[in-house]
Formats: sequence, structure tokens, C-alpha cells
Amino acid sequence: MNLFHIMTKIRNRNYNYNYVFLFYDINSERVSKVFKICKKYLERYQLSVFRGNITPSNLIKLKKELKNIIKEEEDTIAIIKLPGKYSFEEEIMGIKLKDEDDLFF
Repeated sequence: MNLFHIMTKIRNRNYNYNYVFLFYDINSERVSKVFKICKKYLERYQLSVFRGNITPSNLIKLKKELKNIIKEEEDTIAIIKLPGKYSFEEEIMGIKLKDEDDLFF
């Protein structure tokens, strides 16, 4: 089986994603609204980055709220979905933000 078939099978599975990274690049007119919505569901990680545990139903709510605020022709939001907090490896270079768990393993 080639890589295309493997990736197609992976994409067609229904996973429960319980941990997300959310990155945004939003017009300054809407950035505070987007920030407040993200803060309701996730922890702030960097200036335009949030991450954290989230239930599938809350992920749906988060996306719906954001979709009502953004202008798709001007703004960008990327959500990286993972099955859990420990399903990735993180390497931090430079200053580590306070109150962050060390996810190095």
C-alpha cells in the first residue's frame, strides 16, 4: 500500500481529538474577540497561540464561535488536533513561558 492510500485511510477515521494547538492571524479589529473566545476553551501559549485539553463537543463550540467572528477572506485560524496531551514531543528553544508544563519526554 502506498503513502496516498495510508493517508486516505487515516483521514477517513473518526478520531476523538482531546488536545489542540490553535494558531491565529486575525485583523486587529477582531483580535480581542478571538482572544476572548480562545481563552474560554484553551490556555494561552504564546501571543497568537493557544493549546490545551478540549472535549470534542467544546471543540465544535469553539470553532462555531470563531467562525461567527472571523472574516474568512482576511483572517486565518489553524487548529492542530491531537488525540491527547502526550501524543507529541515538544522542544522549546529560548525563553520558556512561566507556568508551562514540561512536555519533553
